[in-house]
Amino acid sequence: MGKPVTLLQGLFGHAMSFGADYIQVENIDGHEWVFTTIDGEKARIGKYPTSGSYSDELLGNLAAAIKKPVRAVIEGKVYIFKVRVFDNAGKPAYEVIADLAPKPDASAPPRFTPKQGQYLAYIYHYTKIHRVPPAESDLERYFRVSPPSIHEMIKTLERNCLIERTPRQARSIRLLVPPECLPRLL
Repeated sequence: MGKPVTLLQGLFGHAMSFGADYIQVENIDGHEWVFTTIDGEKARIGKYPTSGSYSDELLGNLAAAIKKPVRAVIEGKVYIFKVRVFDNAGKPAYEVIADLAPKPDASAPPRFTPKQGQYLAYIYHYTKIHRVPPAESDLERYFRVSPPSIHEMIKTLERNCLIERTPRQARSIRLLVPPECLPRLL
């Protein structure tokens, strides 16, 4: 199954399903409340006890996004989360917005690790030979690693804008790296 999406990413994806483009997190009466605006009305989409594990995870996700903008894939699109901290009755509150990640500069060579390069090269050659992108099980057999490892690599390649996928569609990997930039498949 791979690494689960963070609570922050899940909440933002939920808010986006209603057409919202931001969320706010406020501490009210011993709970972390998560709000967004739906059709011009403030709506609560989450409430977690401040002393609970969900609240700890959410505040940890926010702290990480404050230090460094977080990239996330929601419905097949790559977003960058940006967090603004503001004061709410003497307590910190947070506003999170998600901007679409810019497309990579086509003139600059893509950046990836040697291991990622092997996965990209395999995807390229498999697609060229079979005229259809590989399934995760094909990658699993070739690289001899577990399904969670394959899934995590696919998510990483997508988050880094090296591939694109269509959500909930099998064999939908599309390579975004020019073939001349790929390493030799070992």
